[in-house]
Amino acid sequence: MAISGSPQIFSDLYTVFLFTKVDIVIALIPVTLFAIAAAPLSSPIRLIDTTFWIWLHLLQFNVANQIKAPEEDKINKPSRPIPAGRITIHNATILRWALVPICLAYSALYSPQVTWVSLTMLLFTTWYNEHDGDKESYSKNLLTAVLYGLSELGGTLVAGHDHTQVSPTGRIAAEVTVAVFSSTLHAQDFRDASGDRMTGRRTFPILYPIVSRIAIGLAMPLWSIFLSLMWQLDWLCASVFIAYGCLIGARFVLYRTVEADRQSCKHYSLWFSLHHLFPAYWYYFHSADEFPGTGFIEKIIASIVGVIA
Repeated sequence: MAISGSPQIFSDLYTVFLFTKVDIVIALIPVTLFAIAAAPLSSPIRLIDTTFWIWLHLLQFNVANQIKAPEEDKINKPSRPIPAGRITIHNATILRWALVPICLAYSALYSPQVTWVSLTMLLFTTWYNEHDGDKESYSKNLLTAVLYGLSELGGTLVAGHDHTQVSPTGRIAAEVTVAVFSSTLHAQDFRDASGDRMTGRRTFPILYPIVSRIAIGLAMPLWSIFLSLMWQLDWLCASVFIAYGCLIGARFVLYRTVEADRQSCKHYSLWFSLHHLFPAYWYYFHSADEFPGTGFIEKIIASIVGVIA
């Protein structure tokens, strides 16, 4: 005999899932891969805890974000729960603020450090959404990158044996990810330009339609080279990763239709996910106690000193 109300429960759960569906590839999967690679993962069961912690905080951000611009989603992402009519803005607002104590309480189960990361993410989420941090391109990119880095930091803390500290390799990897994401984040904005104009957002593709494409076209291969050298990939892995970065950069420059931008963004998401595995590569092939990219960074410093001299 079916339990009364169970179909509604499943429907509600699916509605909650839809808040995060679009960002599973660009956020949930890469950050989870990063956490289990940078921690490294203490046990297989910890993968569930880590994934849920990351997803819960992604949900908190996405609900807050989707409440403020449902008209944009009607154009860019009509399958999201609010434009699809699965939930009202009023009920979504209740969910948004109910998630605050839930995220903090779940984080407190691990350590004060994880709780602090959760609280910091709450503050930046509020700045981004309730205080219009997403309206200007510079603040939008910076805040998104910082939130991304914080989610990686929190996920790594949850995944590891010690929930109170992150290894030096994990910290360096998170910092580099913030730099990569903040300088390439606008790759996702090309496909959403129409909806962004309606809500008054001033993204790089809207403000600088040509320059922004050239910027991503250069950033992709340059970051691919930098990351390959920093994490000291073997020549085969480095060649494939760099070639893929060059291909993606070229796509954004040469193909400019909405559909082409959607496809390019999918390639960008895969590239971004791949580089999250590099800490695991480093742990496996190099010393976990050695500073990642030591030889590469020393060469850069020596070159700079030589030029100055």
